[in-house]
Amino acid sequence: MKNYDIIFFDIDDTLYDFTKSEQEAFNKVFNKYDLLNSLKLYEKSYQEISKVLWRDLEGGKMSLIELGSERFRRLFLEHELEIDAAVFNQDYLGFLGEQTHLVQGAEKVINSLSHKRLAIITNGYTDVQTSRINNSPLKDIFEHVIISESTGFQKPQMEIFDYAFNKLNIKDKSNVLMVGDSLTSDIQGGMNYGIDTCWFNHKYKENNTSLKPTYEINKLESLLEVIK
Repeated sequence: MKNYDIIFFDIDDTLYDFTKSEQEAFNKVFNKYDLLNSLKLYEKSYQEISKVLWRDLEGGKMSLIELGSERFRRLFLEHELEIDAAVFNQDYLGFLGEQTHLVQGAEKVINSLSHKRLAIITNGYTDVQTSRINNSPLKDIFEHVIISESTGFQKPQMEIFDYAFNKLNIKDKSNVLMVGDSLTSDIQGGMNYGIDTCWFNHKYKENNTSLKPTYEINKLESLLEVIK
């Protein structure tokens, strides 16, 4: 247990249930285009495509704007669908921004830590992430919400942490903890920047990387045992 004064949280699959949010947005957008009959098939292809593209984003090989339409362009090409990928992506993001599902225990944990300085660092779209936060019980709790699209940088790039430290006027890295579910984004980014990290491994994944987070938890409530 350590006395951290400042805690950075990831959003997706850390505080907000992205799997559920994505599923609902996916259903709504494919329903809008009358494509529900083969939804399971499209979902499987989309997940495979999206996984590759998000890795490219973290590696600096692609921008977030490019990723948005490219994932659907590849999907429609694979399934021979004649749909404008850019327009479809905007419709999808609109539905995604409506989703406010929280991870189990998120509200309790955040309220328990409300005496700390809390902030968000997320890789995502500004309008989507802002909408999800502002329409959820976690509205107005965070000192700053730092979103990759707005900053021009994304985790694990050090520049997004520079941006966060400047925004919060942080001088001492030893008082800061980064909490997130992604080893390659949250944990890698925090370690690169020299701050302690907490891997929220709620899906019980094996760590087959060389990355060694400071802490590992499987339930979000366990974070309260980490932080003094």
